Amino acid sequence: MAGKPPVGGGRMSEELEPAAALYRGEVMHARLRPVPHRFAYRVFSLLVDIDRLADADRMTPLFSVGRFNLLSFHPDDHGALGRIALRDHVEALLRAKGADVAGGRIRLLCYPRVLGVGFNPLSIYFAEDAAGRLAGIVHEVRNTFGERHAYAIAIRPGELDETGLRHQAEKAFHVSPFVPAEGTYRFRIAGPDRRVRVHILERDRDGPLLVAAFRGERCALDTRGILAACLRAPFMTLKVIAAIRFEALRLWAKGVKIHRRPSRACARLP
Repeated sequence: MAGKPPVGGGRMSEELEPAAALYRGEVMHARLRPVPHRFAYRVFSLLVDIDRLADADRMTPLFSVGRFNLLSFHPDDHGALGRIALRDHVEALLRAKGADVAGGRIRLLCYPRVLGVGFNPLSIYFAEDAAGRLAGIVHEVRNTFGERHAYAIAIRPGELDETGLRHQAEKAFHVSPFVPAEGTYRFRIAGPDRRVRVHILERDRDGPLLVAAFRGERCALDTRGILAACLRAPFMTLKVIAAIRFEALRLWAKGVKIHRRPSRACARLP
């Protein structure tokens, strides 16, 4: 009896899959110390094949690529902000880590713009090699200072199996004034297929500090799917931005230590 297909799919799954899909779900953040702090809210994410944007643009009247709409995807919001093509950008990042994804499918999991407004604290590129195997991941992180950093990771033997992907990266980017700039991220990812699960544990010198997670169920990027997602999580982008500010205020009220932003320039995407 055949086993489960490898995470990341393959050529057959690529041919059968639409150019883009939505994942409706929930984001959760939990601070473990020095005081417990947890919040969760409904969101929806977009998964898009970056080589099939023209196909995605034709999927429904309520979604556009590079143009205003109820939901939209703008390539220049991501990667090198339009200075080079998304594929070239991702290939270069992963090539520097020893992963060859030339000729392979690259899919991006991110928040779409909603009525022209967008903000992505974390976007994830799933990059396959020419044989259809997941070969690399790029985690694109943004902070509220308008800065970005890309954690490019080549998949090593033993990190990927039928249950998903496990890997880690040393923290190299200031995200929040309530979290030290030094630490380690441990990632667990399952999917994206019918479901997607992203779990991130941040550790500092004293041990586990923060947990962030996203759990989503796949739905079609069509008129019905978009309307259902927007009704379930109305004003999503504004909610994401407001949540960052509101939860920061709650942490400050709880007396959580504020860490100064490093004086050195934070890394920006090339």
